[in-house]
Amino acid sequence: MSSGISPGRWADRAVTRPRVAILAQDLVWADRLARSTEAAGGEPARAKTAPELDRALVCADHAIVDLTARAYDPIAAIERARASGARVLAVGPHDDVALRKRAFAAGADKVLAYRKLFEDGPATIARWLAGTGTGTGSDGGAGVGADGADGATDAPALPATAR
Repeated sequence: MSSGISPGRWADRAVTRPRVAILAQDLVWADRLARSTEAAGGEPARAKTAPELDRALVCADHAIVDLTARAYDPIAAIERARASGARVLAVGPHDDVALRKRAFAAGADKVLAYRKLFEDGPATIARWLAGTGTGTGSDGGAGVGADGADGATDAPALPATAR
């Protein structure tokens, strides 16, 4: 089955919007993430497996990773996306603080509970795409903090050479 993702897809047209690889196995959740990304001004490229993510990352400068899938290792996916130079937003259940901490440690710029994206997905994704609303939790982000609390927390900034 083809994912519809290929480098030629992007080469055939001028894309000025941020390209976002969306890795989510669940169809409903993938659709919600794609619609929120489009509403936020991004150009989504859906993936359901690690190989599809690799193809999407060829043309993406951002990635959103769903932490609950069984078809891929979400922590490895974050590491792959980060290694490609993409900024990473991870999403997962609010009650699995350990998983969300592992995502943060793997290189996610932001780790959010699903409920944050249910509440205001397009606005949250738009701030992330713009690189704003980070550092102090001013976006009310339901991220995971060092203490495991549901406060907005972002990864420490990387030097420009590491991005």
